[in-house]
Amino acid sequence: MVSKNQIKLINSLQQKKYRIEHQLFIAEGVKVIQELLQSNSVLEHLFATNDSFSTFKVQAKTEITTQEMKKISGLSSPSSCLALFRIPKPTNINPMGLIVALDAIRDPGNLGTIVRLCDWFGVTQIVCSNSTVDLYNPKVVQATMGSIARVNVNYLDLKTFIIESNLPVFGTFMDGATIYNEKLPKEGIIVFGNEANGISLEIEKNVKNKIAIPQFGSIQKTESLNVATAMAIVLSEFRRND
Repeated sequence: MVSKNQIKLINSLQQKKYRIEHQLFIAEGVKVIQELLQSNSVLEHLFATNDSFSTFKVQAKTEITTQEMKKISGLSSPSSCLALFRIPKPTNINPMGLIVALDAIRDPGNLGTIVRLCDWFGVTQIVCSNSTVDLYNPKVVQATMGSIARVNVNYLDLKTFIIESNLPVFGTFMDGATIYNEKLPKEGIIVFGNEANGISLEIEKNVKNKIAIPQFGSIQKTESLNVATAMAIVLSEFRRND
């Protein structure tokens, strides 16, 4: 059984200020929770219906009903399990390899997919402007499908980070050089901008290498690619000649 205080706490964690206050975040679904349990993530408590209660070999767990799960889940179709984890302290940035930089990404689904893509392409570090959506937003956590446990994400002053870095800086622009013709390095910072406005002028001034994904359609009316889609193409090109 889940108590009224537990319901109140879990529902409050949908908001960033309460996640910060309690240093907790929500994870829903068997795969996401299992991935987090297999990492260094610290479980606070697990709630599960009979369908998946025995799946998890942890002490801090409570069996609840489907109706109770509906009261604490943030999903339109609730999963059979929900867990609370401690928010970890971010690890220091290693100024080597490929680093993805996010300039004001606002959509939780996009950030979650970006984390999954970085995990797929072996990019272990993401740096975000402070205006980027919170990594521990439940929708972001859900969209990562567990990759959140394997990618280090830091929020910082993006402009300062780029200026102080010794790595080459790349950015995606509509008028950039065609990525398929470029010799891409194994190390660098790749900047991706806001869904509606792209990379801000403040950051653009510090991007020396402007690249673009060419459009091949005969009727070229598509304004731009989704940021996560663009990232998949860009990371694939950077990794192609590794």
